[in-house]
Amino acid sequence: MLKRIAVADLRVGMYIQEFCGSWMDHPFWKSKFLLETQQDLQRIQASSIGELWIDVSKGLDVAAGAQASSEAEAQQEIEATLMAAVERRRSPPVVAMDVELERAAKVCARSKEAVLSMFSDVRMGRALDFGQAESLVTEISESVLRHPSALISLARLKHADEYTYMHSVAVCALMIALARQLGLGEGAVREAGLAGLLHDVGKMAIDQDVLNKPGKLNDAEFSAVRRHPEAGGEILISGKQVSALVLDVCLHHHEKVDGSGYPHGLQGEQISLFARMGAVCDVYDAITSNRPYKAGWDPAESIRKMAEWKGHFDEGVFQAFVKTVGIYPVGSLVRLESGRLAVVLEQNAKSLLVPRVKAFFLAKSKLPIPPVVIDLSKPTAQDRIVGRESAAAWGFEHLEELWSGTPQPRRR
Repeated sequence: MLKRIAVADLRVGMYIQEFCGSWMDHPFWKSKFLLETQQDLQRIQASSIGELWIDVSKGLDVAAGAQASSEAEAQQEIEATLMAAVERRRSPPVVAMDVELERAAKVCARSKEAVLSMFSDVRMGRALDFGQAESLVTEISESVLRHPSALISLARLKHADEYTYMHSVAVCALMIALARQLGLGEGAVREAGLAGLLHDVGKMAIDQDVLNKPGKLNDAEFSAVRRHPEAGGEILISGKQVSALVLDVCLHHHEKVDGSGYPHGLQGEQISLFARMGAVCDVYDAITSNRPYKAGWDPAESIRKMAEWKGHFDEGVFQAFVKTVGIYPVGSLVRLESGRLAVVLEQNAKSLLVPRVKAFFLAKSKLPIPPVVIDLSKPTAQDRIVGRESAAAWGFEHLEELWSGTPQPRRR
């Protein structure tokens, strides 16, 4: 039986099932283990994790009087949070998804090379090319304007060894789309995009072997990685070409509204709107991407988990983000009422509950079927989404090809 508890109520002898937070928030290689030492307990309490799930069938239960939530109670809270974002209130895309996917693939390729070049210059001690950065933001912004989901979805499909560079491209696109969802002016939208593109430039000051380490970081390595916002701030300040807003996102995209973030422990309104936006966009792309040490989570499952993490994100910004990417983002694996499994192809302009999907598998018989595209918003669809599914649990290794329409490089 699983229970969600506060870290303050954690005891040696409990079995940890899952931390309520990104794997970037704690130094543990595994998220499921029996807590056996006081040292590990202190490390968890010193992290920015506020809650976690324990399995009382494998370890100690909570002490008498301690607060705990059941799976059913937590699920109710999560669904209530997500349902509040159902109505999109966003203009329909300018071009069709398949058309923009083809263009966006070229934008992603050019952006990857440009960011790699810019960040390599920084690593070598040369000045950052802000003119190139601004040109990239313009190109990415134009793609997002034509169809918000195309480039955002493609940028998520990155190899672990190119994560640092493509993560910057993805967060740039997410920041642009989120800024428009929030109704910000085009000047602010461009600033948000530039902030997203440069938010992790401080990672160029970290040893590459540490960044790409395929295993658990030791305490010194974990501390070094957590210093990247300040390192990035120093790089941007020395360049003297970015606004205070862009610098602020670089410094504070790991802050949390409850004050448990870093580097300055800011909380609530002490964190700027752009930094609160950056926090959501950064985490979403990080947890949905493959890393040297961990496979990315399914997009829909990632949104669900983020909705559960109390105190991490600004509620209004998170609601706007859900409207931006969807409750079931492009590429999510879902189960339909008919018993078919489907991958999400595109969001509906009016409601997040009825995306366009491609059904390809029968869950009960575990047999593939000829793929069929279904627009769940149409009365003729006679089907609906009844749950999220895990591609890894079903053994679907190449789900990306079903929604992107093109073969994807195999994971290393």
